[in-house]
Amino acid sequence: MSPLPALPVTPPQGLTAATAQRRGQEEGANTLAVSQRRPWRTLAWEVVREPMFLLLLGSGALYLLMGDAQEALILLGFVAIIMAVTVLQERRTDRALGELRALSSPRAQVMRDGVPQRIPGAAVVRGDLLLLSEGDRVPADGVLWQAHELSTDESLLTGESEPVTKHAPTDRVLAGTLVLSGQGLACVQAIGGRTQLGRIGLSLDDVTLQPSPLRDEMARLTRRLVGVAGAVCGLLVLLLWALRGDVLAAVLAGITLAMGLLPQELPVILIVFLALAARRLAQQQVLTRRLSAIETLGQTTVLCVDKTGTLTCNRMSVQVLVAGESEWAVPALGDTALPEAFHPLLACAVLASEVRPHDPMELALQRLATQHLAASDPLPPSWQLAREYELSPALMAMSHLWRDPSAPQDRVASKGAPEAVVALCHLPAAQAQRVQQQAAALADRGLRVLGVAQARHPKGPDWPAQQHDFDFEWLGLVGLADPLRPEVPAAVARCQRAGIRVVMITGDHPGTALAIAAQAGISAQAVITGDTLDTLSAPDLAQRLAHTQVFARVKPQQKLALVQALQAQGEVVAMTGDGVNDAPALKAAHIGMAMGLRGTDVAREAASLVLLNDDFHAIVAAIEQGRRTFANLRQAMVYTLAVHLPIIGLALWPAALGWPLVLTPLHIAFLELLIDPACSLVFEAEASAQDWMAQAPRRVKAPLLSTEAVRWSLWQGACVTAWVLGWYGGLTWLVPSSTTASTAAFGVLVMANAALILPCRSDQPGWRGSFRGLPRVSAWVLLGTLLALALVTQVPLLALAFGFVRLPMAQWGLMAASVLVLLGVLQLSKEGWLSSRAARKTVGANLAPADPPDPVPRRGGE
Repeated sequence: MSPLPALPVTPPQGLTAATAQRRGQEEGANTLAVSQRRPWRTLAWEVVREPMFLLLLGSGALYLLMGDAQEALILLGFVAIIMAVTVLQERRTDRALGELRALSSPRAQVMRDGVPQRIPGAAVVRGDLLLLSEGDRVPADGVLWQAHELSTDESLLTGESEPVTKHAPTDRVLAGTLVLSGQGLACVQAIGGRTQLGRIGLSLDDVTLQPSPLRDEMARLTRRLVGVAGAVCGLLVLLLWALRGDVLAAVLAGITLAMGLLPQELPVILIVFLALAARRLAQQQVLTRRLSAIETLGQTTVLCVDKTGTLTCNRMSVQVLVAGESEWAVPALGDTALPEAFHPLLACAVLASEVRPHDPMELALQRLATQHLAASDPLPPSWQLAREYELSPALMAMSHLWRDPSAPQDRVASKGAPEAVVALCHLPAAQAQRVQQQAAALADRGLRVLGVAQARHPKGPDWPAQQHDFDFEWLGLVGLADPLRPEVPAAVARCQRAGIRVVMITGDHPGTALAIAAQAGISAQAVITGDTLDTLSAPDLAQRLAHTQVFARVKPQQKLALVQALQAQGEVVAMTGDGVNDAPALKAAHIGMAMGLRGTDVAREAASLVLLNDDFHAIVAAIEQGRRTFANLRQAMVYTLAVHLPIIGLALWPAALGWPLVLTPLHIAFLELLIDPACSLVFEAEASAQDWMAQAPRRVKAPLLSTEAVRWSLWQGACVTAWVLGWYGGLTWLVPSSTTASTAAFGVLVMANAALILPCRSDQPGWRGSFRGLPRVSAWVLLGTLLALALVTQVPLLALAFGFVRLPMAQWGLMAASVLVLLGVLQLSKEGWLSSRAARKTVGANLAPADPPDPVPRRGGE
């Protein structure tokens, strides 16, 4: 690569938007130029290797051996058309996955026009000022300007797993490495292929079709059908060879039957359904990082959610300050001055926060301080942040040590969970109890409560190793409100109606957790705290877990224990998280859901889904989409099995009964061209009127097609087969021309297969479920099918190639009326099948022993 021009010094406010846009256009995107998109030649080669296309090519060769060059060329023309359609469909799927990969690339926090912005990693340009914090994936190579206890994991590049401490302004941060702790500012020096990661040539693309039970089940079904096809076709070839003596014609008939038996649509259906479902979820602000998660969404029985930002708006505001026995309610309009007694409390809370805060609580404190402490700035320009004591699971409090060059002592500001700050202050028992009562009273009002303390420390070269070594003085409490999202109660109610148990896991005070749970509609009589979790044995935890919906003061590592305990009880667990320490729980859960706005890159990489707007309603929408996708996939499979049966019958029975053959490889190729869009596009686009969130979750081991569904599919296919063979047999007896009979039989077959879409659209009773408004793509596919049939039977050149003759309009009208009668028969059969299934379920429910009342909806059947 040619060297890039030297950069001017980036101003502290970062690049302007115009400069960033111009530089991006000049130097390209911050990508590694390594794509998983398959080139056209690769896609074409993958299609050619499919058994169906090998059979088509073999058929063309047989026609040439038989001296029928015209038939061979037409068949090969159809091969080219089917290949083009298949490649275009695969290309569309690749494009959808490419969009998901672009969304799943690391996000970057940069300064643009003096304002912090979260942008895609690909949009970072040279000269950007990166704001790095714990859990971020570094998007580009850069030089550090500032660093506060910053360390990174560079094992991706070096293979060494030890954290690397970074110091400003000499050290560099490298693209692809992970920020393990601290914060920093870095100026980008290299992007894309010019980074150290880019030169190594690694790819960080994540969105691939992961192995899954559904895919394995599809592969097993395909292998079984291929085995059956091989055996049946071999027998047919031997039978025709023995009866008619023409080995080439026998082999051609065998290939025709094999093409009818091979379920080549199955893998296409799966990848198209999952890719398009992921695209639909992306439109609802849910990014799918692992497509296999879409299958599991419909099985979710327990949804573990955080409170802040998921159930609440994540827009904190200070509501009340408590100093001693005095309480000051923050006025809504900010037109009342802050009483002098509360100045130290607010000032110290700000000093204990990050200098450039991103946390909603710290931003709320800073806003209030800006309004009321402007005359007495809590951070004079001469003060320096000398030491940070980070929040940890062992001590839920953080402290900042500030050095004033003109003062004989350093000042230490601390804030955190009230009980943690009380422990730092070593308060007398009576005072500690009074503080806990005040904190509990605020928490019962649904407020997030922080304790604040300060300390003085003599200046010196060394500072205490831990916060407990300071002599802290208690200042008071801060109560902050984070309002519940307005859509949450209705969404929680939908989950509960769908048999999904909603469990809140939060680090907040138990009183706050219970208050928010009550507002959200999560019924909870009691709460389990993190300290209690540490004391419970596995059997005790399992017993308590069955009746507890709220967990408070939970440490991040305890989330993993809760997920595993729920899984041990047979639950399918979906889990939300945002921090570095949430990654194990997100990875262990059946469906990990990371926060897109406030989540860290490491959390997003561990998760299956990313909520781009941190919206609880999006979780419910994702579960509903997962159920809808699986239901539509099941109906597509029912149609696929049913529609192949009449093709097999029309290829097998005329040969066995000595009738003239109707189907050739050319006809099968034409039928495959019609079936593929019907199986994938039509059924994927179905928006059922059924309320999927009014049903219980799907059983974990429930097959894609139950035995009843297979029977129903085979019954439909058998009805169509009998109808088509009846038409052909009757016309063969009535009409002297076998070509007329085969043309009519083929026409009835195509129209019947198109009509079969209607009863297969849903497994709900009533004619309305089959005939309600079709999606636009379904209408186009049906119209296209009828138009294609008209072309190959009515256009003389095409009709000659297919061996058809033009039929009078009266004949077409009779055939259409016959298909409508068949449709009525299929619909009546469907009503009878659904009625008998409902009756069997009712009898089974009446025979089952009565269960004791359970307030939590349990997992049901399909």
